[in-house]
This record gives sequence, C-alpha cells and structure tokens, in this order.
Amino acid sequence: MIRLAGIADDSIVDGPGIRVTVFGQGCPHHCPGCQNPETWAFEGGLETEEEALADRIRQNPLAKGVTFSGGEPFAQAAGFARLAELLRADYELAAYTGYTFEQLFAMEDPAVKKLLSLLDILVDGPFVEAERSLSLRFRGSRNQRIIDLPKSLAAGRAVECTAERWTGIEN
Repeated sequence: MIRLAGIADDSIVDGPGIRVTVFGQGCPHHCPGCQNPETWAFEGGLETEEEALADRIRQNPLAKGVTFSGGEPFAQAAGFARLAELLRADYELAAYTGYTFEQLFAMEDPAVKKLLSLLDILVDGPFVEAERSLSLRFRGSRNQRIIDLPKSLAAGRAVECTAERWTGIEN
C-alpha cells in the first residue's frame, strides 16, 4: 500500500513531456518554503494498492513518464518500489527526494536500494529557500541535482543527468 496525498494526471512541471505525478503522503524534511506542506503529516492521505494505482496511471494514453513526489517517496520506499516494478517497462520513472543521492545510497534499507534501482532519474536534495530559482528546469532550488540513476548506481557516485530534455541545456 502507498499512502497518497494526490495524483496529477497530466503534469508538465515534474519532468519532460506529459507525466503522471504521484504525491506520497508523509515527509520528515519539512523544508521551509515547501510547495506541498499539506503532504508532511504521515497520517493524512489515502491508502491505495500499488496495482490499482498502476492501473489508473495506465488509463492516461498521453503520459510517457511517471514522477514520484511528495511528501517524501523514500519514506514509503517499499510501496513506491512495487509501483515502479509495475510501471518500469512502459514509462520513464523519476522521483523527487529531500535526501541526497549519497544519503540514499548509504542507507541499509533494501526497499530504498530497490527503488533507486528501478528509477531513471532522481531529483535530489532538500528545497532550500535561499537557493530558490524560477529559472531552473524541474527543480526548485540551485542545490538540487538531476541525477542519472543507472549511471550513478554503476559508478557508485552521483552522476548528473546531461540530457537536454531534463536540463534544458544543449550538450
């Protein structure tokens, strides 16, 4: 089960193209200036089975990607990993997290490791109000990175994504 705060069926702000964004309920970070403070409480939201959620996502014929946001998706790593397994073959998968890649990579939780292994992109780091920028693509503050997860896991260190569709910068 995943405790959901909500779903955006046709998002264009949580990654390139038309995506479905799944907002998890519950967040330990409580970043000042957070755009989703209503997702902080762990007891809020609505519990949903991963299979039912995957079926709902598949109903959108325009979506080519799915983004996990929050709240903090890694606070429900097992549920989001199961959802990622169900969607992996058909969608580009991304997640926003208040943790850094290095923090997640160091965690001993097998569900965190599994979720990392199933994602294509990780937008990492807490939102920092002093670093806020409206000119950044798919990020809220300059400290946040767009991480290429397959390359990062292979290298054992964070490798930033250079794809123009994510960064807005031609290579």
